[in-house]
Amino acid sequence: MNVLVVGGTGFIGKHLCVELRERGHEVTALSRSPEDETLPDGVETAMGDVTAYDSIEGAFEGKDAVVNLVALSPLFRPRGGDEMHHRVHRDGTENVVRAAESHGVRRLVQQSALGADPNAETAYLRSKGQAEEIVRNSNLEWVIFRPSVIFGDGEEFVPYTKKLAPPYVTPLPGGGKTRFQPIWVGDFVPMLADALEASGESDPHLGKTYEIGGPEALTLAEVAKLAHAADGRSVGVVPIPMALAGLGLKSLDFVPGSVLDAVPGIPRMGSDQYRSLKFDNTTDTNDIDAFGLEEGDLLRLSAYLDGSRGGNDTDVTVVDGGPDALESDGGSDASGTDTET
Repeated sequence: MNVLVVGGTGFIGKHLCVELRERGHEVTALSRSPEDETLPDGVETAMGDVTAYDSIEGAFEGKDAVVNLVALSPLFRPRGGDEMHHRVHRDGTENVVRAAESHGVRRLVQQSALGADPNAETAYLRSKGQAEEIVRNSNLEWVIFRPSVIFGDGEEFVPYTKKLAPPYVTPLPGGGKTRFQPIWVGDFVPMLADALEASGESDPHLGKTYEIGGPEALTLAEVAKLAHAADGRSVGVVPIPMALAGLGLKSLDFVPGSVLDAVPGIPRMGSDQYRSLKFDNTTDTNDIDAFGLEEGDLLRLSAYLDGSRGGNDTDVTVVDGGPDALESDGGSDASGTDTET
């Protein structure tokens, strides 16, 4: 199969390119600056921005299937404001679908986010919900994934949590009780590939929307404690009332992102990030069984941080990311989504 991975040089995209090449597929990674990235041998590259149709349209020629992973991080306020979520997620997906239909692409796998809804509370999730509607109304064979946060080599969620919740004594909104269901990229990516490869009248994935999470639900405070414990440091959480946290985060809407980026220890956040902390990022029914998996088959975050992968010998590293490093999602989507647009 000839596959185009849109956002193929981002966190999940790189892992997916490896998986697809190992399965014998022809793979092209599309991103804004693919020449800056190291990709597996045999992966072709194409340059384009999903917000500019003419820049990506030619990359779809001759492709059998497309995976759209492009996303902005929900963890940070985008440069350009929350409207950027709509430009990248909604308008970008519209361009991907248009190009795929124009070039006779058969199948589209779309990465969305848990809680995606055109009427959601955050701009991130509203734009993801609008993107889903575009995919469902297309003429393509489609499959949609809504993952919780995704962790693994090159991800952003764990480094972000460590910055948000520094060691020893850390104040957290609501005591850090917001829950996430982290899934390892090495467990998630094969599901994307399985959905891509399915075909025929008995295709079990066609027209399905899957909510995907890891083997356990962890609060933000628990994630912070696990992350710092892996470095030999403890964390004591001081609860900050959500109303007070809301005042603080909402006030950051009026501070230029460039100023926040220049101040160590202050993430580029705002009211959208405050609203996202008010609801959990967990599945109602974890759909991993659609791919023959049980929760016991999945890697736990604690095992990853301890360097244990149940026999998987891939090197374990946790890489710090900046405000634009995540594609998720995450994903939070902090779903672990690719910022390549």
